[in-house]
Amino acid sequence: MSSKTIAAVAGALLGSALLAGPAFAQNAECGDIQKTLQSRKDLVAKANAASNSKKKMTPAEACALFGKLQANGNEGVKWIAANKEWCSIPDSFAEGFKADHLKVAGIRTKICGVAAQAAKMEAQARAQAQNGGGGGGGGGGMLGGPGLTGSLKMPQGAL
Repeated sequence: MSSKTIAAVAGALLGSALLAGPAFAQNAECGDIQKTLQSRKDLVAKANAASNSKKKMTPAEACALFGKLQANGNEGVKWIAANKEWCSIPDSFAEGFKADHLKVAGIRTKICGVAAQAAKMEAQARAQAQNGGGGGGGGGGMLGGPGLTGSLKMPQGAL
């Protein structure tokens, strides 16, 4: 769901909530979703800005951002389910929000998997760099060479 659609539906949602019934104090609760929708809009804008920027997010940063977006969706889905009838939330909005939330969850799973794999590879590279030169008397980095920062040719004879 685009941020314009969210804003339009949220505006319509708030408008219908204010017209929905005689008890104004209870209707004021229908506007509580606005904070969640604004937060979601800000998170989506941040993700869009990062994808259009020259400086891309790291997988870990993207995982954290989509984690926040998923938590926001959990909050929104729970609120909509609890207040759908009272606040006269249209079925199309509720279904669209839930579908968008499921899509975010799938993307988050993939991104966080990539982030975990990248972290694992970085840890392995660091471990190899630390363990590579300490075995049998040579000095310097990995196998006596420059380590991960330079090029290293493997010896051709038996080790």
